[in-house]
Order: sequence, then structure tokens, then C-alpha cells
Amino acid sequence: MTENQQVASTAPECPLIEVSGPPRERGRQYGEQAATRIKRGIEHYSRQLENNKLSWPELQKIVATFEPTIAAFDATYIDEMQGIAEGAGVEYAAVVMLNARTEVLKLADRMRNKQPVPIEPDGCTGVIALPEATAHGRVIHAQNWDWKAECAESSVVLKVHREDGPDYLTFTEAGALARSGMNAAGISITANYLECERDYRTLAVPLALIRRKVLEQKRLALAMQAVYVTAKSAANNIMVAHAGGVAINFECAPDETFQIQPERGIVVHANHWLSPVALTKLRDLGIQKMPDSLYRDERVRQLVTPHIGNVTVDTIKHALFDDFETPWSVCRPPRPNTSNNLSATVAMIVMEPELGSMEVSMLPALYPSFTKFHLEMDIQTSTSR
Repeated sequence: MTENQQVASTAPECPLIEVSGPPRERGRQYGEQAATRIKRGIEHYSRQLENNKLSWPELQKIVATFEPTIAAFDATYIDEMQGIAEGAGVEYAAVVMLNARTEVLKLADRMRNKQPVPIEPDGCTGVIALPEATAHGRVIHAQNWDWKAECAESSVVLKVHREDGPDYLTFTEAGALARSGMNAAGISITANYLECERDYRTLAVPLALIRRKVLEQKRLALAMQAVYVTAKSAANNIMVAHAGGVAINFECAPDETFQIQPERGIVVHANHWLSPVALTKLRDLGIQKMPDSLYRDERVRQLVTPHIGNVTVDTIKHALFDDFETPWSVCRPPRPNTSNNLSATVAMIVMEPELGSMEVSMLPALYPSFTKFHLEMDIQTSTSR
């Protein structure tokens, strides 16, 4: 068994990192508390860059290419990433890499005039149940994150106390600004890999920073606007919900966005395009790498739909633990992929935004236990509700 094929003998921990203050100071606190995991993540992706014969000077050039786009989107993100680098004692370029890993690798190929190196997709299965579908009348928003098994040792839950907007809680790779999560205003987000022929024609805002922008918003309209109108380097599926009972699934091409609305209070998405409009305008290139996506979302629907009106957190967990066609399943144990890495369901994240509740299970196919995290909420509810 190679280094890349080792699996933890016990359930990996998912530590809570709690920060506050202005952006640079938050970054320093984050970097100091998560230094070991940040360095572990940098080491992992550095090996991948070395395999592609990309030097650190070349990586620094790529970061310089990204900086104007990031600064135009939100200059405070540059300050925060610099703070993370200072706190963790790592190079700033490496922190940017953690926040734009796929984009960095693609740009590296382009800068070096080589054929693009195939990049393993981080597949996911996401599900939202709205109040009309749930037993307690509360939104449930959940996801399985499928990626490299070793990333279970370089992930954290980050709680950010903000002076200029709602606090937020996000599960993410250490050093990244956001991934899946919710904020104190009741807005929640998860995201899923998609692919189409329009990807990487231009380079735009890294996806991690768009997700972070969603979590900063006090108003759902502005959160959805950030998803809908921000140009992206590559396709992505982004699921946004609000504790008040609204959810929209956004299938995003780099330059266009398509909506999928819940049916009977449920929306499920894996890693293939579903919008009929999208499918008339672009080609789905992800199925070649993730053919199991075609039935993963259907399996979750089959397991959740019979419980509509009485869906609970346990209903959602049961669906996301589904092992049909394992290891090509909704919840998959570590299995080798084409890059000789172990691909797995790295984490299951289950949120109830109204309660400020997030539960996380690391490598759930092997260790089906959860750690609970809490965020103090400040949700403005509708008088009609």
C-alpha cells in the first residue's frame, strides 16, 4: 500500500477553528490554529504540482495572474489569505493555491503550453428538504463531499465572528476561506462539481471565494446574486437555501446560470447537468469521469421522497449513507482512482440552519459517527410563516 493509499485506523477528527477581528487578523488566527492541517494540505497538493513538474516560481507567477481578479472581487480576501500564510508560517502563494487548486492546475498547463493534465473531480451529492417536506418544519441542507481520502486529515470547521456582517460556520479544507456552510442570517450553501466544454476559456473568480461571498450576506437575494452573476473559470453546481423556507439549485456554466427548483419541497443534485435548458446549450463532460452520478441523485430521491412531510435529519443521513453499487455509491469507501489516490466520501455535512446546527462525519463509509457544531443564529423570519 502506497503513501497515497493509507487510510486512518480511527475516525479522523474535524477540529473547530474559531476566529474574529478584521480580515488580516482573522487570517493570522486561522493560520496559527490550523497550521498543521494547512501544511498537510499544501504538502498533498504540492506533490501533485511536482508530478506535473510545476516549480514554486511558476506557482508564484500564477498567483500574480489571479490577484487582480480576486482583488476586484474583494480585496479583503487578499489580506485574509496573507494573514493565513503569516499565521501558519507558509508561503502566501500556497494559500492561494488552496483556495483555487483546480484553477491553478489548469492555468499551469496553459502557461507551460502543455496539454491539460486530467484533474480528478471532487464529486458530491447534495440534498435540501424544505419545511413543507420535513417533520419539524425546518430546512435540512446536507451533502456528501467526495474527494481524496487523505483530505480528511486536512479539513476543519471554521467559525468566523464578524463585525461587518453575519457570523458563519463552514466546513472546508484548512487554509481555504469557505466550502459548505451556513451563516447566522440562516443562509446555507453546498456545491457540486460540474463540467462542460466552456470551462477554462477564461480565468475568473475561484469557486471557494464565491462560496465565501454567499456566507457573508445578510440577505438571501445578495447571496443568490453572488452565485448567479459572478463569472467563473469552470462549471459548478451551487445549492443555496434559507432557513425561512426557500431553496434554489444553480447549475453554473462559466458564463451562464440555470435554475432548478425543488419538487414537493425536495431538491437533490449530484455531478451531472439536469436543467433541460442547459442540456440544449452545452455538453455534459463530467459523466465520462463520474458515471455513478447518473444514479447517485436518483438513489437519494428514492430514499427521501417516500418520507415527504415527515423528513428528518435521520432520513437525510440514511439517504446519504446509501451503499448501492459500492464503492461507486452515494457514500463510498476509499477506492483507487486514475491518479493512484484513494477517492472517498471524505465528509458528510448535515445542517439545520434554523437551529444553527451542523453535524460532520469524516470518512462516513468507514466511521459513521458525527461531531456537532453550533452557530448562534439571528434570523429574520417572515410574519406569514
